[in-house]
Amino acid sequence: MKRREFIKMVGMGATLLPMSTTIFAQSLVPNKWRGYRLTYQITLPPQGKQAHLWLPLPDSVDTPHQLIQGSVWNGTTKAGKFFTLPKTDTHVFHAEWQGFSERTVTVSSIVKTADRKVDLRFYTPSAKSSYPENIKRFLQPTQHIAIDGAIRKLADSITKKEEIRSPLNKARAIYDWVIDHSQFDKNIRGVGKGDIKQITTNDPMLGKSADISALFVALARAAGIPTRQQFGLRIDESAIHHDLGKLGDITTAQHCRAEFFLAELGWIPVDPAEVCEVIALENLAEQPEKIAALKDRLFGSWEMNWIALNDGEDVNLSHGKLTTKLPFFVYPHALIDGETIDSLNSNEFSYKITSALLVGTGGKF
Repeated sequence: MKRREFIKMVGMGATLLPMSTTIFAQSLVPNKWRGYRLTYQITLPPQGKQAHLWLPLPDSVDTPHQLIQGSVWNGTTKAGKFFTLPKTDTHVFHAEWQGFSERTVTVSSIVKTADRKVDLRFYTPSAKSSYPENIKRFLQPTQHIAIDGAIRKLADSITKKEEIRSPLNKARAIYDWVIDHSQFDKNIRGVGKGDIKQITTNDPMLGKSADISALFVALARAAGIPTRQQFGLRIDESAIHHDLGKLGDITTAQHCRAEFFLAELGWIPVDPAEVCEVIALENLAEQPEKIAALKDRLFGSWEMNWIALNDGEDVNLSHGKLTTKLPFFVYPHALIDGETIDSLNSNEFSYKITSALLVGTGGKF
């Protein structure tokens, strides 16, 4: 049995602004930190001569709403390690097994979260404001997120009105349009595929969180706004709706959110997919006032009963000469003799993900 430990502690200073009460929830308390233990329990099938496993871990960059305080592992592998994917902040655990031995591993991370709210009421960028160089990549297309042709024409049509010229107003117009023209479909596997070409072939546009978030990202990028998806896990109960999270077994609790970037302010959280999900759960299609309140609630805020894993796009997982590519990285990923094991088929790939609330571990910047 091997054991490795990775500890990361960072101190910062920040203040979170309070949230207003909505018809869906009590107001969230700013700077009230909650600590959790996130645990993966993995058992890989015994067939084949060689097996590889990659696990997405909580984002390695500490923020005013999420801190990672360490990760540990133990298991039957003799080759397990924590690392960060090159040129990214994506924190990963990798393990390898040779031969027909037992293939089990447990990986735990300690993470703290605090509800997130950005006050946009008084935002006014300066005339000379511009995007930092490291942000400009979030204006580019990816293999699954097209921003030219029909997508660019659609983005132009959504934002063509004179009063929608600022990046903030464009982002809000696109956010509203995506919610009005998308429909959450619980029958789609996992979080969806996040493939824009597939999403836009339907009317209404059916999808899960990766699909609806990808649509927002594609349209915003086409309109010249840096935007990214954030892939993560719901790890606790929700104050918005009882079906939007739970504590304990979170094996199927993957959820994708989005952020857009405003010059001189930074990343702004939004969750159009969660709005669409609540509309479907509560049958709100004929209740515009409730939909409007929910839109306002999730434009500029995230309820942090969820943790961010990464913002990966066209993710390249590799080990030596072995390379595997994914559109995004939110599920455990495994290869046996070079063949991908279906992470959404429990008959092929057995694993369990759990969350536990840690008492008395509140964090402060």
